[in-house]
Amino acid sequence: MCRRRFPEALSKLEHLLNITPDDIDTIVLKARIAQAEGDLPRASALLAPLQPGVGYVNALETQVYQAILEAQPAAVIAQLKEILAMPDQSLGFYVGELRFWLGWAQQVAGDHAAARESWSQARNELESFLKEQPENFILMGDLALTNMGLGDNNAALALAERAIEMFPIEKDTLTGPRPLEILARVTARAGDPERSISTLEKLLSIPYEAPLAANPPLTPALLRLDPMFEPLRKDPRFQKLVVSSVAK
Repeated sequence: MCRRRFPEALSKLEHLLNITPDDIDTIVLKARIAQAEGDLPRASALLAPLQPGVGYVNALETQVYQAILEAQPAAVIAQLKEILAMPDQSLGFYVGELRFWLGWAQQVAGDHAAARESWSQARNELESFLKEQPENFILMGDLALTNMGLGDNNAALALAERAIEMFPIEKDTLTGPRPLEILARVTARAGDPERSISTLEKLLSIPYEAPLAANPPLTPALLRLDPMFEPLRKDPRFQKLVVSSVAK
């Protein structure tokens, strides 16, 4: 998956399902591949029957991401509100991460006041955890995107750059590029298309594990569908990336 060899990955996942039918995590991985290939109907067919609950954060976030990609967030907003009304504190900082997703879904729905409220609460929770876990690059990414949503671009950039410095690609080729994707997203929204697009060019040329609803890395299809890259849509360099074939 991380090398974008999706047919091979799907073959392995089918083998897994033959051994453990209806395994939620395996089905979610199949759906993430469908998203990465731009096949939202196939992803929806896989995700719709699932009722992962809060114990399957990755599955839940993949469902939210699907709703965001489809621009139909109403159902997942209601679901997240119900979960976050009485959050399971054993999830730790993932409660704040789910609040980030709620804010993103609310923004896509056009409810900017609710999105800001969700992101403000997420920032407070995530900042508290980051004080306890100052080297947690996942937390840094969540907090960077949350600050970006709140319009605090300087804080978002500082967190993204801090994560890149602490966890360079040379340290871990699988997860090291994750902070780079955060940087690409932050700079896209912060009005720095040059830096965002050059980072995206780098990301499309390498294998890695994505930071959001983790697994498949960015693909041209995801660049086309993901609303976080909306500010880049009219840039010819970005348009070239969107129509390019997936890099090996």
